[in-house]
Amino acid sequence: MENSDRDRRNNAKSATKTKTKGRRWVATVKTVSTFPPEGLFTKSAATIAKSLASKRVSPKGPGSGMRMLNYFINRGGRGLSAERRAELEKAKKLLSNKIKKENEKGSKRAA
Repeated sequence: MENSDRDRRNNAKSATKTKTKGRRWVATVKTVSTFPPEGLFTKSAATIAKSLASKRVSPKGPGSGMRMLNYFINRGGRGLSAERRAELEKAKKLLSNKIKKENEKGSKRAA
């Protein structure tokens, strides 16, 4: 019984090591659904939200911009400063509000 517990723990450790090696897949991802201007994510939250909600940047709508913002935050990970992360989270809230307003307009038109 003791050996099987030890084997299970060793297998769990090796599985974890394998997972961490493949974590850089995000660096190779290319997108064609949004076209953010260079340096957009270094600007203010209001500017980021307004730009990502525009049809020029996100042809499929602000939901696509929200996915791009989440992707950028996730890709930045620990490399983002606390101030930058807070500003990006603020942009997420603003963009989320724009999406809600757009959805409300759409449901009123359908009724």
